[in-house]
Amino acid sequence: MLELLAPAGSLVKLKKAILFGADAVYVGGEEFSLRTAAENFTNDELREGIEFAHERGKKVYAAVNIAPRNNETERLAEYAKFLEVAGCDGVIVADLGAFSVIKRSAPHLHIHVSTQANVTNFESALMWRELGATRIVLARELSLAEIKEIREKLPDDCEIEAFVHGAMCVSYSGRCLLSNYLANRDSNRGECAQPCRWKYYLMEEKRPGEYLPVFENDKGTFIFNSKDLCMIRHIAELDKSGVHSLKIEGRVKSDFYVATVVKAYRQAIDDYYAGKEFDEKLLSEVCKVSHREYSEGFYFGRPEQIYTYSSYVRQCELVGIVRDYDKESGIATIEQRNRFFAGDTVEFMPPVGDYKEFKIKSMTDEAGEDIKSAPHPQMIVKIPVDFELEKDTYMRKACNLNGDNK
Repeated sequence: MLELLAPAGSLVKLKKAILFGADAVYVGGEEFSLRTAAENFTNDELREGIEFAHERGKKVYAAVNIAPRNNETERLAEYAKFLEVAGCDGVIVADLGAFSVIKRSAPHLHIHVSTQANVTNFESALMWRELGATRIVLARELSLAEIKEIREKLPDDCEIEAFVHGAMCVSYSGRCLLSNYLANRDSNRGECAQPCRWKYYLMEEKRPGEYLPVFENDKGTFIFNSKDLCMIRHIAELDKSGVHSLKIEGRVKSDFYVATVVKAYRQAIDDYYAGKEFDEKLLSEVCKVSHREYSEGFYFGRPEQIYTYSSYVRQCELVGIVRDYDKESGIATIEQRNRFFAGDTVEFMPPVGDYKEFKIKSMTDEAGEDIKSAPHPQMIVKIPVDFELEKDTYMRKACNLNGDNK
């Protein structure tokens, strides 16, 4: 059975990912994780998150995937012991030294080899397995055919994980040096400045100071700008290749992004096991959140770049979250996230079940006064809704942005 693995950049995102259908989540602590831009987890939050997941039969993996320095190994050993005691289901490790420290300090922890380790062949995968790894997170540069061959060479007790959705770096499985050189921020220690999204110019060596644009249109050129990965239409091929875990990228994305993408992939996986054809509406779903144009990465060949702009596209925005629903009165209590109006057509996205479209005919504030709009951040709004709504359901509406969102 395929595992759906979701990003969790905070405790809120962890809970939303699980409620909306993830089988497992991956998180980062306050140290040793490659996403310093994420909120990340204190030790107390990690304990709470692991307990929340385990109560629902789900798993939590901790990213410990930086390249540590000499003065960090002792703290790393203590952190590994903490994760083992807290009941973490596995740690994601890229560095051989970190692997050794964790294996020695917390021998019962399952160790997953990170995509940062650049595993592109079965010999490398077998070597990590001999050292004690229980899962290999493959490099993103592999085709389905190459993944299948690696699976055939590995023992059955060693799982394979692969990225199926989210941002792609112009680097080798995330090992990038651009950020170090241009911004003095080490991407291999979680501080990437994303210089692959910047505009660039050429300068001829005998003409110092003369910057020549390399342009595709009047917006400029973005020569390193990758399309986002999206494999939601290819669950069957991924399963047949021998992948065990389907990984969604995005620990710094919003909880709305995580919930939307997880729910779509959950249905795609469930439909696949039920013998159903792929529902094209699910591709539309993952287009509703902020993203770059999608591609299938290296799975079927070379991925494509976006040369004309670096901004994101999206079709919907989150406008509210259901905090309560009174069955007797039919009143939904909504916490505002973006401005919406009486007369708007919105869509409710529950953790489980179908999406439901609804036109807001009237609404009131907390005091019961009629209002025409909800303009204030996190204000509480009461809306009559003629069907029951589950707590934590998202309320979204179509964006007023054009398709380019530039």
